[in-house]
Amino acid sequence: MTFAEELRARGLVEHTSAPLEQILAGARTAYFGIDPTADSMQIGNLAVVLLMRRLGEAGNKLMFLVGGATGTIGDPKERGERPMLDEKTVAANTRALKSQLTKILGRTSFKMVDNADWLSKVKLLPFLRDVGKNFTVNDLIKRDIIKTRLETPDESISYTEFTYALLQGLDYLTLHEKYGVDLQVGGSDQWTNMLSGVDLIRKRLGKQVYALGMPLITDAAGKKFGKSEGNALWLDPKKTSPFRFYQFWMNLPDEGIENYLKVYTFLPLSEINVLMELHHRNPAERQAQETLARLVTEIVHGPAATAQAAAATDALFGDTPFSELSREALAVALAEAPSITLSGKELRDGFSLAEALAAGGLASSKNEARRLIEGKGIVLSGMTVENLDQKLYPGDLANGHALVRRGKQGVLILVLK
Repeated sequence: MTFAEELRARGLVEHTSAPLEQILAGARTAYFGIDPTADSMQIGNLAVVLLMRRLGEAGNKLMFLVGGATGTIGDPKERGERPMLDEKTVAANTRALKSQLTKILGRTSFKMVDNADWLSKVKLLPFLRDVGKNFTVNDLIKRDIIKTRLETPDESISYTEFTYALLQGLDYLTLHEKYGVDLQVGGSDQWTNMLSGVDLIRKRLGKQVYALGMPLITDAAGKKFGKSEGNALWLDPKKTSPFRFYQFWMNLPDEGIENYLKVYTFLPLSEINVLMELHHRNPAERQAQETLARLVTEIVHGPAATAQAAAATDALFGDTPFSELSREALAVALAEAPSITLSGKELRDGFSLAEALAAGGLASSKNEARRLIEGKGIVLSGMTVENLDQKLYPGDLANGHALVRRGKQGVLILVLK
């Protein structure tokens, strides 16, 4: 299988400005632009970054453009203007993004530049003459997002955001002239903006450069992942903990799991096929989700954090007893799961399990707790509770902790004070 065939088989190609085989015929210098509107990327960005990593491992040079200038403007979205960021915030966000890229790309080398270095020096008249003359308003207003904004009552678009496509085209032109960049990579929602650069270079320099747009990765509801959609899963552990990150992949529905494996992991396609066959034979074991969660979390957070997240997950929702958890994994479980603290005196006197369930939020009231126990829906330390008046004693909290489960996802940790 050629590299082009593999990219297609993984579903990583939606648009190309020329046949993919032609684009990949020689070594390219590829770039991906990221606006520093936050101090972390999210998994929508991650999909494109991993495509860039594949390109780098195939022998192409990589460049990442941080929109220090365009980030203060914002590309047009379907509703409303993006907030304009100050230079200090943009600089801090840029440093954070570079740190994340370094971790995700591993040994794959890359260069990072900021378009503020040139766009902040652009003068108005040369910009209008050398760039603006190569774009028509007729063409710009036909672009989906701009068209939607113009046709929607109470939604207009400022001239600032209207010029975004021209600035992105100038970015590509500058990168081509300064660094020899000849391939832009991005999500399909940026496709028309990407073509702006391809067209501008052809008109200004008479040279052919390329663009490659990958499909947008969507959640189970079909919404793209992103800040503006309100469903961003952040790569920064302070925004989305490694445990929550791991849980996201573990809890994905079976539908679409194969696509996520192809996009977000470097498992060979043959191994993905075998994994999916095993998964289809016994979906309840969730082998595909576990493999996906482990591999993606390792890419973003490293093996140690992944191991702790996996161990905490198995203790909370699987078969690992709390007593077997490492100190680090136990700390993760205690930080992520609901808990209630009980004193030694309360336990010596015998503390009502129903009261603990209500206090910890696993039941809305003592009465509901008893109904759950009566229906054999409560499990304490791996044993189904049958006594409606069950009490908790020091011996029930081995090593100072015990786990109560309600169904598959409801958990409560009992902690000895």
